[in-house]
Amino acid sequence: MTLSWRETTREELHTYYTETFPEYVDALPSFVTVDGPKQYAIAFREAYPTRKQNAPNRSFIRRDTWHTSGSGDRAVQQFGSMEDLIEFIQYPAQHDPAQGSAYALADPDLLDRPEPCPDAVYYALDHWERPWVLAIDIDAKDIAAQRASRETTAGEPTDDAETEPLRTAGILDSPPEGYPYAFDDIEQALEYGFVVQEIFEDDFAAEETMAVYSGQGCHVYLLDTDREHHYDEQSREVINDLLLDEYEIPIDPVVTADRRRVMRLPYSLHADVSRIVQPIDDPGFDFRTEATPDFLDS
Repeated sequence: MTLSWRETTREELHTYYTETFPEYVDALPSFVTVDGPKQYAIAFREAYPTRKQNAPNRSFIRRDTWHTSGSGDRAVQQFGSMEDLIEFIQYPAQHDPAQGSAYALADPDLLDRPEPCPDAVYYALDHWERPWVLAIDIDAKDIAAQRASRETTAGEPTDDAETEPLRTAGILDSPPEGYPYAFDDIEQALEYGFVVQEIFEDDFAAEETMAVYSGQGCHVYLLDTDREHHYDEQSREVINDLLLDEYEIPIDPVVTADRRRVMRLPYSLHADVSRIVQPIDDPGFDFRTEATPDFLDS
């Protein structure tokens, strides 16, 4: 099979979420439920209108899983079942749980444009049943940038200051050509991910961790319930400092620190590269072939 590393077409996205994604629902991690994460979010490749007149079109929407009372307690569940959530992912405008709000997506039947199609699907780390789902984001582009800075010598500033070191280091011309990383950087991200797992298990006595191939890197989760600290701001800063400074792993510290952060939903599609986001058990995971959606096999 010829490796295809490319952007997913709109038709392929629709096919994936209507035909393939429902087959993975039973494999979702146990904390990803219809009402556990406080929000689900969808990104669109092209901005889509809302019902509110003169409001800007939206290319990213968040939807709460619960309406809350004035005291912040859960009051009304927004998705009555997993089937409701799947329908929202498949047909975001027709099944927008914000119906009745001026900020709901506009009805495609009233517009001269098709139903919007998810370019990416996310869920919130902030969680109703857990104090915090703690995640570490290791992105191949950050590893490539770190590598390029070591391999190149800074010269005169240019208009292409971000990409020039990548070009000089040969990264932009390495497979996959044109992306701000090489396949070697994704492999390194996966290796780092399992190093982080070991750190969690050895330094924090973590009993439950998970590594996820994110499409262009690795997400690592520490899933133990921290009864003492509840993964408060100070705890997350300690973890960031440990990984960045002591172990020199190029993580995104904002992801670790931000309770409102959203992460790619496991088994959703990373449309920039046409690869399935999924939990993995080994740093040698072959993302080139094992994360390939059916439409690339045909």
